Amino acid sequence: MKRNEGNEEEQLNNPLHGMKLKEVLEFLVSYYGWEGLGDRIAINCFLSNPSMGSSLKFLRRTPWAREKVEKLYVASVPDFKK
Repeated sequence: MKRNEGNEEEQLNNPLHGMKLKEVLEFLVSYYGWEGLGDRIAINCFLSNPSMGSSLKFLRRTPWAREKVEKLYVASVPDFKK
């Protein structure tokens, strides 16, 4: 097996492969709204004067918060629940 084959297989099984953080956040905001998103993930960028720009900036710099957002996205999209 070539070195890259394992990575390619992992990426094919990754439901977030090819998704941009902005697309993930836009989906969640349209699905839950900022208030609903803040109820599910209690971080200030969703609770206090939320905006797409400030939330993206925070999530890009904060791996634990980004992971929570990505997990919520995967749990929220019906095709990923297989």
